Amino acid sequence: MINELDTVVLSHDLEEYGLQQGDIGAVVHVYKNGKAYEIEFVTGEGETIALLTLTPADIRLMGEREILHARELVPA
Repeated sequence: MINELDTVVLSHDLEEYGLQQGDIGAVVHVYKNGKAYEIEFVTGEGETIALLTLTPADIRLMGEREILHARELVPA
């Protein structure tokens, strides 16, 4: 189960926000027992790129054996 403050991974590109599959976000709110989530995506400096309401099909929990990766944000 995904909870508030969990780190999640985007399951597919969201081109309108400049986000790509594999980008990392933080859960800031859980709606209706996990039917939807408010996810914040930020730059390395902490600037919010997007705050989106996503479904379980859009995200997954980050695994404990995964490694983070940095990339340049391409403007949407």
